[in-house]
Amino acid sequence: MAAPRLSFSNVTALAPMVRVGTLPMRLLALDYGADVVYCEELIDLKMVQCQRVVNDVLQTVDFVAPDDRVMFRTCEREKDRVVFQMGTADPDRALAVARLVEKDVAAVDVNMGCPKEYSTKGGMGAALLSDPEKIEAILKKLVTGVSIPVTCKIRILPSLQETVSLVQRIEKTGVAAVAVHGRFKEERPRHPVHCDYIQAVARAVSIPVIANGGSLDLVKTNADVAEFRAACGASSVMLARAAMWNASVFSSRGPLPVETVMEDYLRYAIRYDNNAFNTKYCLCQMLRDKVESVLGKQVQASQTNAEISEAYGLQAFYQQTQDELQARRDASQGGGQPERPVMDGDVTTMAVRFERREYPPQITPKMFLLEWSRKEKLEQPQYDTVQRSQDRSFQSTVTVAGRKYRSSLWEKSKKFAEQASAIVCLRTLGVPEGRIGEGESGLVCKRKREGRADGPAGADRRKRPHVASVPEETQSNGGPGAV
Repeated sequence: MAAPRLSFSNVTALAPMVRVGTLPMRLLALDYGADVVYCEELIDLKMVQCQRVVNDVLQTVDFVAPDDRVMFRTCEREKDRVVFQMGTADPDRALAVARLVEKDVAAVDVNMGCPKEYSTKGGMGAALLSDPEKIEAILKKLVTGVSIPVTCKIRILPSLQETVSLVQRIEKTGVAAVAVHGRFKEERPRHPVHCDYIQAVARAVSIPVIANGGSLDLVKTNADVAEFRAACGASSVMLARAAMWNASVFSSRGPLPVETVMEDYLRYAIRYDNNAFNTKYCLCQMLRDKVESVLGKQVQASQTNAEISEAYGLQAFYQQTQDELQARRDASQGGGQPERPVMDGDVTTMAVRFERREYPPQITPKMFLLEWSRKEKLEQPQYDTVQRSQDRSFQSTVTVAGRKYRSSLWEKSKKFAEQASAIVCLRTLGVPEGRIGEGESGLVCKRKREGRADGPAGADRRKRPHVASVPEETQSNGGPGAV
């Protein structure tokens, strides 16, 4: 049975916010009581190039750009309540994007209110407000072209009559609702919201009007939402910054400490492998004036979700989640396959994984492969590592003596992927790899096996600071001595 169409009457919604309205924040808002959640504005030119990918590991649907970036990620939990907001100035492109996401969202929205340059360039965002004909063309194309509700979000125009006239034209296109940010295009959050404009619009049309813009002065807690709705005469309310600062503003049971909200948010960010820099940005917005505190500085210095988890004392949850995701990867990749060589084009592959516990602390397969190559007077192994966009897993191909080897299984880190490819090469060649209980091979000297370094040079090596690795999103080649 088809799901009921999303209603915009008497709802409280998470507003679309660039860099904030990603999956973790949307799910958090729903947990706390939001009825509807909008994603951040996504530009049609970028989205129309995306491929829809079902991510079995994260249990999400990802829309992946040609450069492997995940532009939009959603999941079953929000399917009937998430609104996809797009930036567009082209009816045909808007329809193409709407049809791309139609089966995975509850509604589509056109941004006609953002005054920032990234939105207004090319005639999008608030730039559309001066082109009512184009507004009508886009909305009519969408309303007649997709099976889900279509909405739009505007700012108020210089005069009350202009604003009312525009929304009446919008209503005739058949949209399900219109959100009105009660500020002029040139106004910013420090300016008071014009509730009288929203009220006049709500009286002039029969479709639901969603009031937006009250976060700074009028809505600080959930108890204020009803008052803001009444002041605007609106059907519903949309919250941006109040929700960004503390998403428990949606909770009728009262606000939660921001520390609790941040931990709840971070759990979703870990669970859905959110981009670490996006995670950090959202947490810093919640920290507000505490961003320079000890915790704030630790968050700002973090480069990965693992490091952010450590700042909040969630290392155990992070590791547990990684183990669960790895188990799903194994299941989806056929982790039970026999470990036998299979040719994939010109690459020898095996379904093997690097298990660190199976090797002594100072020994790795890469080390053994390097020493064997030197013994055989071959060029040192070269590693080409790539990252998969859907779940950010890694796979590496090692080239030795002109032949290529890799594991058919994807790893959670670049280093583990390279070790796995070295294992494939060593096992295919019948060369020892250094596993515990394997016996002495003579490939690695006793000093290296025991992790000792003699003399001044050894002391220098022990003192040498760790050098950051190449960003994981890029392809990499193993350099000299990369073991």
